[in-house]
Amino acid sequence: MDRIRNGWFSELSELWPGQCFSLEVKEVLYKDKSKYQDVLIFESKNNGRVLALDGIIQCTQKDEFSYQEMITFLPLCSHPNPENVLIVGGGDGGVAREVDKHPLVKRCVQVEIDDKVVESSKQYLPFMAKGFTSPKLTLHIGDGFEYMKQHTSEFDVIITDSSDPIGPAVNLFTESYYKLLKQALRPNGIVSSQMGTMWTDLPQIKQTMNNCRKHFPNVRYATSSVPSYPDGQIGYLVASLDASLDLTKPSFKFTQEQITEHNLRYYNDEIHSAAYVLPNFVKKELY
Repeated sequence: MDRIRNGWFSELSELWPGQCFSLEVKEVLYKDKSKYQDVLIFESKNNGRVLALDGIIQCTQKDEFSYQEMITFLPLCSHPNPENVLIVGGGDGGVAREVDKHPLVKRCVQVEIDDKVVESSKQYLPFMAKGFTSPKLTLHIGDGFEYMKQHTSEFDVIITDSSDPIGPAVNLFTESYYKLLKQALRPNGIVSSQMGTMWTDLPQIKQTMNNCRKHFPNVRYATSSVPSYPDGQIGYLVASLDASLDLTKPSFKFTQEQITEHNLRYYNDEIHSAAYVLPNFVKKELY
């Protein structure tokens, strides 16, 4: 289905019936079909460059930093010593870019299934794909499920930067996936995953958190503002094998000098704690 009509890209999806987000297109930069999905990158009038997979916006240059920083630093800054990190997905390079900024991380492995997302991002989204140049990073093109089956008790933090729960990505929201994450973690390990918007995805969020709770004793939902995502908001599932750990309080805090040096535009230790403050209707459903 052609998502661009009369110069506008429209994000029409069964995940958000009755609504869509549209961006005016200046130029289509890349369009192809990989073995897994349709890949589209275009220059928009107001949001800079945009990556869409199967017609769903993954990031825009204007606001991608909010998502990338939060899905990365909520888990990393909660762990006392996140030396070894695994990224599942994240083919645009944004999460790898952020992981590289944490001074305690020594090694980062990324497993992305779609090489066309990686290569097109390197060419057209260099502000994110520069994450692939990190000396800490080893990139594997392959299946994250299979990789974790072969690497047990290895990682301190695992970040799942997935697309939404439709098509192949559905498997990344199941109980069996969280069981696999648990097996790949070291003691007291932490995971984080993209977890949709509370305004339209609350039943899915609740189900996924219940799936996670079968293997993790400490499971929380956090949010941040991303205007180009549905309803202008995105959520994160953060879970720890340490039942006593307060995930709302960062154990590592960036100094103001580090924030400036690493160009952190959204995340700070106050935002970390505030992200877990939820409206009453959400708390009632999730806790």
